[in-house]
Amino acid sequence: MANKALSKRQKLMIRNEPARIQTKPRNPFAVAAKQRAAGAHRKNVSAERHILDRLLQRALEGDE
Repeated sequence: MANKALSKRQKLMIRNEPARIQTKPRNPFAVAAKQRAAGAHRKNVSAERHILDRLLQRALEGDE
């Protein structure tokens, strides 16, 4: 009577073992890396040079 609202696949099962058994220890470096906040990345030299080149071309076209 208690499982009246549940469908056949959702029936309550009583288990003796824990829900999740760990087979291997966790990687402590992965946990530390995941919790570390990442900052904004800096553009590399070629990207900055490309932006400056486009600004120069835009300035030269604007003068004509």
